Amino acid sequence: MNIWLIEPYYAGSHKAWADGYKAHSRHDVRLLTLPGRFWKWRMQGGAITLSREAQCLHERPDLILASDMLNVPTFLALAGKNVAGVPLALYFHENQLTYPLQPGEKRDLHYAFINFASALRADAVFFNSAYHLDAFFDELPRLLKHFPDYNELWAVGALRAKASVLPLGLNLAPFDAHRPSRAASGRPLILWNHRWEYDKDPATFFRAVYALADEAVESEGPDFGLVLLGESFRNQPEEFLEARERLQDRIVHFGYAEDAATYARLLWQADIAVSTAWHEFFGAAIVEACYCACYPVLPRRLSYPELIPDAYHDACLYDDFNGLLALLRYAVRHVEEIRSFSLGPEVYRFDWRQMAPRYDHILERVVAK
Repeated sequence: MNIWLIEPYYAGSHKAWADGYKAHSRHDVRLLTLPGRFWKWRMQGGAITLSREAQCLHERPDLILASDMLNVPTFLALAGKNVAGVPLALYFHENQLTYPLQPGEKRDLHYAFINFASALRADAVFFNSAYHLDAFFDELPRLLKHFPDYNELWAVGALRAKASVLPLGLNLAPFDAHRPSRAASGRPLILWNHRWEYDKDPATFFRAVYALADEAVESEGPDFGLVLLGESFRNQPEEFLEARERLQDRIVHFGYAEDAATYARLLWQADIAVSTAWHEFFGAAIVEACYCACYPVLPRRLSYPELIPDAYHDACLYDDFNGLLALLRYAVRHVEEIRSFSLGPEVYRFDWRQMAPRYDHILERVVAK
């Protein structure tokens, strides 16, 4: 089967997803992409540029797999006869109906409407988690009711009928090459491997870490170190700069990993992977950490309960700040126990070696309809 995978925002997790499926699919996957920058312009103008590229290919695909950054109706209208009647599957990494806003920012409904119209035109719609799917359809009626008349509320049910969950595929195999040959020793290491941004709530993370550090001093509690990984899109991520001053003796690594090998080694070196996010549609960073045998400490919300088997929810998921602190305190004090615990075999299901055949089968069914 000849698949065109169209990604107007070819960077970060979008790029990894596109490259991963192309590399592992049994089908012929051709990438049509644009550089991952200026996301608003990609959603507005990317379809025009990519439609011109499609016209130049002089071939007809069996299926189009597009990300949520594509304005699907515009692309199909302009791409010409090469795509007329070709089935199209739309994959939502995120959506502009429920994506969290920066403090003080007002949602621009134009981009949410592009997502809606694109889903309406698609033959199948996939979300990377059940939480993401539910959040989208919870918000969609409110979006449509915002408009003055002809709200097209019928579309909510019609879209829901062709929507399903298809988890993100991840390239976990390269982590195996950096698996340590010796058992971990020394003080436990707490890991942060998320973006250094407001929606990941680093303030709450550091509030808990400062509390643990104070306890270690006041009551001679167990020592611990920190691995602070991640990328920042702000000039001054204040929470991290403060932490570098206050916790400098505990920090093993600070900042973006210089390459994939360094990132992998640091994940294997860490013991406890923490999230305090109030926005997460899937959770690739946590899956990667769990694959590298980190013990997860996660909020009981968003997509996280889907990543952790039900039997481990009480051991790994917290409900509030006190719960977060309690789980961290337990993990630091029982380091040998958590080092013998690994969810690697559980999260292996997200590896492309497992997910690509699933994608292939599901997309073949889209074409066969």
